[in-house]
Amino acid sequence: MDETLKKAVEEICQARGNDAGAMMDIVRQVQARFRGVSEEAIDLIAAQCHVPRVDVAGVVSFYAFLSTASKGQVVIRLCDDVIDRMYGAVAIAEAFSHELGIEMGQTTPDGKITLEWAPCMGLSDQAPAALVNDVPVTHLSTDKARHLIQSLRRYMDPSRLVERLGDGNNAHELVGAMVMNNVRKVGPVIFAPLGPGEAMKKALAMSPAEVIRDVKTARLRGRGGAGFPTGIKWEFTRAAAGSKKYVLCNADEGEPGTFKDRVILTEQPDLLAEGMAIAGYAIGADEGILYLRAEYAYLRRFLEQVLQRRREAGLLGKDVCGKKGFNFDIRIQMGAGAYICGEETSLISSCEGTRGDPKNRPPFPAQKGYRGCPTVVNNVETFCCAARVLEKGAGWFAQLGSPGSAGTKLLSISGDCLRPGVYEVEFGIKLTEVLRMAGGQEAQAVVVGGPSGQIVSAADFERPICYDHLATGGSLMIFGPQRDVLEIVEHFLDFFIEESCGYCTPCRVGNVLMKERVARIRSGKGELADLGYLERLGQTIKTASRCGLGQTSPNPMLSTLRKFRSAYDSRLVQQAGPFQSAFDIQAALAQAKEVQGRASVLFSGERHHR
Repeated sequence: MDETLKKAVEEICQARGNDAGAMMDIVRQVQARFRGVSEEAIDLIAAQCHVPRVDVAGVVSFYAFLSTASKGQVVIRLCDDVIDRMYGAVAIAEAFSHELGIEMGQTTPDGKITLEWAPCMGLSDQAPAALVNDVPVTHLSTDKARHLIQSLRRYMDPSRLVERLGDGNNAHELVGAMVMNNVRKVGPVIFAPLGPGEAMKKALAMSPAEVIRDVKTARLRGRGGAGFPTGIKWEFTRAAAGSKKYVLCNADEGEPGTFKDRVILTEQPDLLAEGMAIAGYAIGADEGILYLRAEYAYLRRFLEQVLQRRREAGLLGKDVCGKKGFNFDIRIQMGAGAYICGEETSLISSCEGTRGDPKNRPPFPAQKGYRGCPTVVNNVETFCCAARVLEKGAGWFAQLGSPGSAGTKLLSISGDCLRPGVYEVEFGIKLTEVLRMAGGQEAQAVVVGGPSGQIVSAADFERPICYDHLATGGSLMIFGPQRDVLEIVEHFLDFFIEESCGYCTPCRVGNVLMKERVARIRSGKGELADLGYLERLGQTIKTASRCGLGQTSPNPMLSTLRKFRSAYDSRLVQQAGPFQSAFDIQAALAQAKEVQGRASVLFSGERHHR
């Protein structure tokens, strides 16, 4: 047995009380120290925390940033989302591979550098991008890729890759990132100044029931995309049985094309913390958890400092703002790379130290959430809006936006446009106006709400952005006339296949079948019957899947079938007779021929007789 590993695992586990609920922190630390969580380490962790080995192995195998195999001293994760590919990610991958002498997914023979693809890392406004360990590198090119490798080989220090510091707190000494905020339009809610404790003090002058009443009166709805009324969620949680309650902030913005929470975390962390504390007061919780996606680890030290500063100012901790008996604090829980953890019950599973598997509902988190206790789960933007409601009043907030969608919305805009970035707009704004602001007037298609949203055509550009028309969690991806809509759909399906937790058959198998049929149509081998098949399959997946991933994964395909039907029809094979076969027997047999070292007897193209 490796005594160094054994001693380190014991120390790491004991520092967290040998608590299996802290498994995410334990395995992340082991990974950081030993570049992987080996089979031996899994055994040691399981013994130390008194849990079955399979529980630890399940966590390590589930998250993309964890691995049983040892990774390099430096891990380069190149973003693989559709926007980065549009701007040259494939050529950059080839440059990296050529310089390192390895393929994607491999580690150099000396064990120093690992090269991997990664899904969207919240940098679509400055694509192509990569994470080098925890250091974000933006606006890559093939030349920059070669220089990056040369620098790493010389210094093995990712921090040296930061050629210039970004704006705002990106230049803070605890951040030191080259990331730009790209805030293109400032609105009255999210980016307005806030004095420390202003909203909190107003909330504490009211009863918890009055705070919830104001949030309901403001007509604040969840900004994650589903739009559930925030005040009602808080009311349900406060009324739920149980003396221990929790507030969870979902900062796992993994939806491709979304990056507005990144900017809030960088520039308005106090507003977020204030909103979480107000929620804690409203529901009767004394603990909040900020679930921070692994791709934003470069912000962690800065956020920890913000929280500590608030503790010292009496805005977190015991007797918050001098309110006797109201104790509330926030801790940061790091993720480890899993899109599914953006779903609230999966996020709770991850916080509990397990795989990010979704939970069955009911019971809902408001009834039985984190550690079996009533839990409020809202996203970053929602908590910020709640703080602003208490600061400026429910009436002020409710008069912003449209009748069914009060307030403002942060939009993350990327793709074929002149001014990608973050825009704070009032609900009810038409998509045409948004395209004009971003310089994307030539768009043929806009993905509203990311891959889990819908792809709309020019016929929908006059529709308003709000919950009743074009609903979005924040992502708007713009595609010009030169883009292939079916290629976008196929890429999104690849993403869902990779990110599915695999628990339920409709999602695990259905997305693969959907992708295969779309690929067949793209290759020019599709039949008219395939379109009916896709429609039926998509509806089945939506109806029968267990969680939001499967319930929304067919949306890109279904929306393009409606809005871009010609893109499908133009690729269908024209039927020459009563039958039309799209099956290529020789292609299907290719692998078998290679293994056997001979052609098929029955399908060689000749008649064979004995």
